[in-house]
Amino acid sequence: MTEEIIFEVDGAIATITLNRPAKLNAVTPEMAEAIVAAVKECNDSDTIRCVILTGAGERAFCAGSDIRELDTYETPWQFRNREDYCDAIHALLKPTIAAVNGYAFGGGLETAMACDIRIASSNAQFAAPEIKLGWIGGGGMAAGLAHSIGPSNAALMIMTGDPISADKAQQWGLVSDVVSSEDLLPRARAIAKTIASRAPIAAETAKLNLKAAASMPHEKAVEYERDLQTICFATADAQEGRQAFKEKRPPVFRRR
Repeated sequence: MTEEIIFEVDGAIATITLNRPAKLNAVTPEMAEAIVAAVKECNDSDTIRCVILTGAGERAFCAGSDIRELDTYETPWQFRNREDYCDAIHALLKPTIAAVNGYAFGGGLETAMACDIRIASSNAQFAAPEIKLGWIGGGGMAAGLAHSIGPSNAALMIMTGDPISADKAQQWGLVSDVVSSEDLLPRARAIAKTIASRAPIAAETAKLNLKAAASMPHEKAVEYERDLQTICFATADAQEGRQAFKEKRPPVFRRR
């Protein structure tokens, strides 16, 4: 794993830090491979229950792909089939929190949108600037923005390429909370700690349910939700939750 990705596990919480602050945490192919490896470790773990994604330094969460690396792809088709870091974050089975500090531009914005929950520092900025260079996003930019902030606001961002502030992002629903830079990681960890204390199978199932709700017709989404609820209800964790409630004690969930 490259030193430009820091992967840390503290109890039930894993943190993936993009560690290239001098280059605004722009992602290279080697970094993308390391993110894929970190995601696999999270997915394979029975103890990791929540994942935080952030960037080193205060200037940037992630400025997207390193543009200087894009010309190393021999053909557009090779570029199309590259190992993509946004896809890797989408593939995380555990609940994810993006702690966005500074710039979240291009692939950095797509990466943040691949997370389930987004919080931002007050100096954060969000942009889809690809149009200024002659292309558009390819990691879920349009789908993510249209779902998060609505079609008109998504069109404004994608067609102008201009950034919006953290306050505007919160106003539009792109992020859940805006805090000071020094409070960003503590806030993310507090949320992660709360999620990690919940029944892990239920939390992972809730993530599946939310994804389905965004893409299914309403009746099918409700039907799917009921099926997922039934699966959760049959777990040992759900039995423990009911027993703990009766005994008036905190439940001990074991992801079983």
